Amino acid sequence: MRMQQVAIVALSAAALTSSGIATAAATSAVDGSREEVARSYLDALVSHDASRVPFAPDCTQVEAGIQTGYSGPQLTTDLEHGAQYDLVQSIHDVRLSTAGDVVTARYLLGSGIAGVPIVTVDITETFVVTDGEIQRIDATIVPVSVP
Repeated sequence: MRMQQVAIVALSAAALTSSGIATAAATSAVDGSREEVARSYLDALVSHDASRVPFAPDCTQVEAGIQTGYSGPQLTTDLEHGAQYDLVQSIHDVRLSTAGDVVTARYLLGSGIAGVPIVTVDITETFVVTDGEIQRIDATIVPVSVP
């Protein structure tokens, strides 16, 4: 099952690396700060620096129906040192929306090895953000193109 998790996260990570993250239309200050929290996670996928991602200590993550995150500290370590995130090459076409405590991010992630593209995936992630911390992340991953 570990290889399956690595593949899922690699596909997720690959869609996130790019020169910038597009933002949705302006929202309220509260929604904006929730979106900033979600954006910090997206940035960490690209930079492998999770120091600015405010995970709740008991944050969980589910990707493609498989639980891959069990705590904030584990998710921080994975983002910074997990081999599954080394495959992230680009992230683009990011669209964010907020409804209550939930921020939804939809984006394309390009993955590859040593600059050679492997696959582009369409990712939809929902972040439950309360009290300025990510409580839960749910991701749906759909391959869209293979070079």
